[in-house]
Amino acid sequence: MEMTGEELIALPQQATWDALNDTAVLMDCIPGCDSMEKQSDTEYLLTMTAKVGPVSAKFKGKMTLLDVQAPDSYKLQFEGQGGVAGFAKGEAQVNLAPEAENTRLSYSVKANIGGKLAQVGARLIDGVAKKIAGQFFAAFNKRASGAGG
Repeated sequence: MEMTGEELIALPQQATWDALNDTAVLMDCIPGCDSMEKQSDTEYLLTMTAKVGPVSAKFKGKMTLLDVQAPDSYKLQFEGQGGVAGFAKGEAQVNLAPEAENTRLSYSVKANIGGKLAQVGARLIDGVAKKIAGQFFAAFNKRASGAGG
């Protein structure tokens, strides 16, 4: 599965970068995120609950930041285990660029899944992944720009 997109964040680039690296902000914005624990400057452990069609699972996973070029870009690798539901792993490239007083955030995601989740069907999973990404960036934009309080 591959996905790309972009958002215009109503913050300067450095503030957007800071929010993207704030565990409290990320935890609030990742749909289904139950916990997120910073292990180091580049490694996080998290648990989240995801539902894809008839399959609902609690995932335990790890996110690792690579090729960090603050405040412009980083690569995010993730892997998660959902027990009998299966696994998910992949990477995302995140780029920030100034646009007037705002920041243009663009992303490219590649992910692989296996187990029961893979049996649900690629189209359904693509739809759920796009929905989760959309929810994350809408929530992030609202939270980071202060529109949500």
